[in-house]
Amino acid sequence: MTDLSTMTDLSTKILERQRLIRYRYGGWLIAVLIMIACLLGLDSWLPPPLEKPRQTSVLVLDARDRLLRSFTVAGGLWRLPARVAEVDPLYLRMLLAYEDRRFADHSGLDPLALIRALGQWLWHGRPVSGASTLTMQTARLLEPHPRTLAGKIGEMLRALQLEWRYGKDEILGVYLTLAPYGGNLEGIRAASLAWFGKEPGRLTPAEAALLVVLPQAPSRLRPDRFPERARTARDKVLVRMGRLGVLNAQQVAEARQEPLPTRYRPPPFLAPHLADRLRTARPDTTLHRTDLDRDLQHTLEALARQQQAQLERSASIALLVVENRSRRVLAYLGASDFFDARRSGQIDMVRAIRSPGSALKPLVYGLGFDDLLIHPETLIDDVPSRFAGYTPTNFHHTHAGQVTVREALQQSLNIPAVAVLAQVGPARVASRLREVGLPLHWNAAHPQPGLPLVLGGVGVTLEELVTLYVGFANGGTVAPLRFGPADPQPVGQALLTETACWYLAEILRTAPTPGNVLTPGSVASPHPIAYKTGTSYGFRDAWALGFDADHTVGVWVGQPDGSPSPGHYGRNTAAPLLFRIFDLLPVPTAQVQAPPPGTLLVSRDQLPERLRYFRSAVDTPAKLTNTPPLDITFPVAGSTVELPDRDGTLADLPLVAKGGVKPLRWLVNGQPLNASGWRRDAFWAPDGEGMARITVFDQSGQSADTDVWIRRGQ
Repeated sequence: MTDLSTMTDLSTKILERQRLIRYRYGGWLIAVLIMIACLLGLDSWLPPPLEKPRQTSVLVLDARDRLLRSFTVAGGLWRLPARVAEVDPLYLRMLLAYEDRRFADHSGLDPLALIRALGQWLWHGRPVSGASTLTMQTARLLEPHPRTLAGKIGEMLRALQLEWRYGKDEILGVYLTLAPYGGNLEGIRAASLAWFGKEPGRLTPAEAALLVVLPQAPSRLRPDRFPERARTARDKVLVRMGRLGVLNAQQVAEARQEPLPTRYRPPPFLAPHLADRLRTARPDTTLHRTDLDRDLQHTLEALARQQQAQLERSASIALLVVENRSRRVLAYLGASDFFDARRSGQIDMVRAIRSPGSALKPLVYGLGFDDLLIHPETLIDDVPSRFAGYTPTNFHHTHAGQVTVREALQQSLNIPAVAVLAQVGPARVASRLREVGLPLHWNAAHPQPGLPLVLGGVGVTLEELVTLYVGFANGGTVAPLRFGPADPQPVGQALLTETACWYLAEILRTAPTPGNVLTPGSVASPHPIAYKTGTSYGFRDAWALGFDADHTVGVWVGQPDGSPSPGHYGRNTAAPLLFRIFDLLPVPTAQVQAPPPGTLLVSRDQLPERLRYFRSAVDTPAKLTNTPPLDITFPVAGSTVELPDRDGTLADLPLVAKGGVKPLRWLVNGQPLNASGWRRDAFWAPDGEGMARITVFDQSGQSADTDVWIRRGQ
């Protein structure tokens, strides 16, 4: 009985103890669960403020992901995004060894460092060393706070939160993006570019040591302002790296001898107009990849700044370089000096609407080839003419007489080009360009462009002209240019046939080279270029466009405000720059393409009758009211003139006219005489005996001619 009672009491006590244990520990468990729930709630309610590392500078990169330009964030800060994989491993080893040796093992707080710091504080009565981990420093960069006990506790909690949410490389990436390096520099990429002029992928030990220590006191340790402080701090890091075995003694000694950077380098600033264009087109994008070649872009920008010294103080230069097959833009220069307000440097002249001068002539001739109106060997007249009330004149106010279409295009004669356009039709030219995505711009008061179109009487942009010439180089197929891999693959549309483009390329490739550039095929200019120049009315725009098998280049020179630049025209101003640019490009493997099948390669005498001569539809020569008729008074028509023989050379033949409107222009056998147009007489030096046709034109469009026989006098 007693045993049974004892056992009952024992069971009762055990049950009571179990209830007590469950009560006590259950309470603790509930408390822990409540605490965890609160922490999770706080973590969800107060997530880490990651807006700052996401608000990085907008970057514009070249085809090899090299930086062309970056834009500042709020506050004028250069904050370039950085990832662990993009940074030199030596720098990372030095950073962790100097700042947080147990970074890979702790969970945001380093207990050993905390115990050491607390002990030193109690022993010395003041803080002696810190216990901040890189995670804690990252938390402080994300959320700056006063250096108080409350601020430090908040920093620790944020560090734990970061470790809970993110991996080590992500936390380190935030630090590498936000760490301050002096001035307006944030992040290791901005610092490396500013202090060393390079990305942080490859750093010397001395460079790495400086970047390790700069964030500790970025303003006080700036090497350009306080070089001795910066050197002392850098060498301190190097010595510690030697003690920790990160560097050997020789590396430490050599690194300490390396000079400090003495100046602050601004971030790269290349292709600024294209960068602005891409940023405006895609404002929510922070990374813009282009197809540009940074080395070529840098060289051409320097070349343009050098060339602008030969221009007016307000003149500028724009250019494009395009790879023909892919239509990728390799270089883009909107102005020769972005920061020069006198030159309106921030206006993108690649997209400015300007008069093309003669740059559209190849298209008009190409359409004439396709319409079987003309052939390169077709004869065409360059004489004073009026077309439906329009009287064009040549650039030099002279006339070449009868020339081939090849010569007319190579010499950029205006009257033959207008004659061809009159039959091709200016409205048709504008329509064909509009169909392939290259609309012309003209005065809204006129519903359609007229014959002046071919001489620059419409508006185009450099981008549109280059697109057109890339089409010539691609057999007549026109498609938009590509500025970056994000642009869609262009779909081409036929503008001309391959045969017409081959004729154009062959004519323009064999055109005389401007006298102030090297001859194509020489050592310095190793390959021929099919090129065309243009000059707008009043010397406002100078153009040069050219292509070879691989590349097309377009150059514009002028004053952005439209002011004239007398003496500067396409041939003497833009063409030399065009040839210099081609000298910087690779020489094509195939320099001259074979003609397409069916191309008519014959001499003029072998042409079909309808292609031997071009008959232009012109009005009768202009007659001014009350203007005396133009006539040749000497030599008399049909006469035979004997000229003295002076040691095998015939004496000069005087030519005399009356009437007409000066200036007068003289032709003999279709060749212009170099004579003053403001006199009514001229002199011609015959090269032998025979018949000569003498022609004179006046300003009003009147003409007179005569045939005479030249005989050697006794």
